[in-house]
Amino acid sequence: MRSGGLIFFVLWVGIWAITPLPAYSQFENILKTFKKASGNSELTENNVVQGLKDALQIATDSAVESVAQVGGYYQNPDIQIPLPGPVQKMEKVLRATGFGSQVDAFKLSMNQAAEQAAPQAKSLFWDAIKLMTFSDARTILNGGDHAATTYFKDKTFNRLQEIFKPIVHNKMSEVGVTRTFQTIDEAIGKIPFADPLTFDLDQYVTHSSLEGLFFMIAQEEKKIRQDPATRVTDLLKKVFGDN
Repeated sequence: MRSGGLIFFVLWVGIWAITPLPAYSQFENILKTFKKASGNSELTENNVVQGLKDALQIATDSAVESVAQVGGYYQNPDIQIPLPGPVQKMEKVLRATGFGSQVDAFKLSMNQAAEQAAPQAKSLFWDAIKLMTFSDARTILNGGDHAATTYFKDKTFNRLQEIFKPIVHNKMSEVGVTRTFQTIDEAIGKIPFADPLTFDLDQYVTHSSLEGLFFMIAQEEKKIRQDPATRVTDLLKKVFGDN
């Protein structure tokens, strides 16, 4: 199993230890389970929070690496950035008039720009993890399938947009998004009664990039919360023992 299999190991405890208790009591039960299973009476709330932080850092690193690889967006149908709505509306006409290759190049280059911008998310995720409190950890441990993802999105999305937008702009110039977009815009301008492309392309690709990244984090979080097979790791054996 890849290192990503270690992610959210404390979250697994939350699922493993589910009881009909209120959230706070459930968290206390998780903490007691940690202490009993490890035989370490010194295991504290701080240990649990730090363990969660370590797991979340592994998780976010894994998600970023997944989308940042060549084809990380374009070859993944769940997060592939589609043509913007106004371009989709004119796609059939553009292909019929000989601009099919430009449409394909435009779509590919948008996804390539997202892949190249993705590594910039790591440091912001790490900052959010460092600032995590005991209350944050308790909310994540006792939350739903996407509690950790929601935490990251609340803490980082706006700032990530600010950081990503100029990077995406530069990457789009490098991989040809801007050039192909201009070609398509000019072609649409020659089509009778067609509306000009007036949307913010930088914002569109930036927002789509981040939505894809958070989708990947959410999917992995949900899988590990629900699939017992993914919990069998060396780290879990160390914390809980082999029983």
